Amino acid sequence: MSEVGNRPFDQLEVGQEERFVHTLTPEDFSLLATQAATMGAGLVDPAVAASRAFAVDAGQTGWASALMNALIAGRLPGSGTKLVSQTIETTTPARPGDVMTIVAKVTGKAPEGRRVTVGVRATNQHGDLAMSGSAEVVAPKKAVVAEPREDYVTEMREKGRRYRQLIEATRSMKAIRTAIVHPVDEASLAGAVEAAREGLIEPVLIGPEAKIRQAAAAHGVDIAGLRIVATEHSHAAAAKAVAMARSGEVEALMKGALHTDELMHEVVAADTGLRTARRISHVFAIDAPAYPRALFITDAAVNIYPTLIDKRDIVQNAIDLVTALGVVTPRVAILSAVETVSPDIRSTLDAAALCKMADRGQITGGVLDGPLAFDNAVSLEAARTKGIVSPVAGQADILVVPDLEAGNMLAKQLVYLADADMAGIVLGARVPIILTSRADNTVARLGSAAIALILVRSRLARKPPSEA
Repeated sequence: MSEVGNRPFDQLEVGQEERFVHTLTPEDFSLLATQAATMGAGLVDPAVAASRAFAVDAGQTGWASALMNALIAGRLPGSGTKLVSQTIETTTPARPGDVMTIVAKVTGKAPEGRRVTVGVRATNQHGDLAMSGSAEVVAPKKAVVAEPREDYVTEMREKGRRYRQLIEATRSMKAIRTAIVHPVDEASLAGAVEAAREGLIEPVLIGPEAKIRQAAAAHGVDIAGLRIVATEHSHAAAAKAVAMARSGEVEALMKGALHTDELMHEVVAADTGLRTARRISHVFAIDAPAYPRALFITDAAVNIYPTLIDKRDIVQNAIDLVTALGVVTPRVAILSAVETVSPDIRSTLDAAALCKMADRGQITGGVLDGPLAFDNAVSLEAARTKGIVSPVAGQADILVVPDLEAGNMLAKQLVYLADADMAGIVLGARVPIILTSRADNTVARLGSAAIALILVRSRLARKPPSEA
């Protein structure tokens, strides 16, 4: 985490701006300390969330005052600023889930007493003006640089932290009956047993019984008490697992030691598979310690070169998933190589069309923007440098890639170069499907199982697309 400073009086100029984007939560509508607001925006380290002296009003103006003060205290002028007076007017009713873009601008400067006037405006995801205000402050005299608290940095960068939080969130939920398809190696058996111990799944082992027992004995995996449904080979195991899901005998599938396409062939079969009206797609849930929020990448495993209509379902599947996991209004970045629409780059055209589809209600529940290059999707600084004003840029929750090749490479780069963990889930079928890899560690496998459990128990995976 970089050090956080301020803008002393001598460095401030009329017309200077700062901005951030924040999704309103129910807590934002109650009395809210500036420190909490600043931390919630994910912009300023709590050790530097400077002015608790800034008052916060209750009611509809509470969120406005909190975010206004967070921006002034945290960025413009920043740490050491003292409030003299402020006025706030809310013009459009706000509610939890609204995505507010808050902009602070220096509108006046007086040398006597280091007085600075800062105007603040907030617009929602529809571009409507939701709040306008002005604050007179005493700007700090000297630059202040504060080191983030080491314990905070350690906690935020702890590998696997978000998966553990997911697992904890399932403690009150009943485990889901899960078909483990062809578990004839150590990884698939151990993953299933560990998920059962954590109370996430009730495994049903489907495959050649002799091979399952042989693998368990060879690797010391205790499968005593687990149900085994015997089949001749991996193809028969996939077909049996899908049939059990159709009949309601199991609530989820987990891939074992067979190829993904072998399992998915049975899943997408027209007459006997698990298709719904929604396109089946895959989402990677990425826990990247250096990124301030969970990150989801789609589709990097199922749809090779998706069409625009395919991408509509891919985006909706991902939004529905992330919403079920507790993000009120997910921010969706449609990725390409550039930030402008070009007829020579198909992914930019798809991005523009998807954003318009969201405007017209064909995609619901999230805020979309694109085309965005990867750096502008995940870095506020990169977006600011390129002059991109967007409720998504710099803080995306979901990254929608142009095709499977790009998505697969991106996800694996994050794992091997950014020390990220990667869990995976298939959506759009009648039941969630956990796609595991031999390279997955235990925490990632448990994270995938926890996601499936939350989906099933929220009944999201069972809703028809028209109700999603």
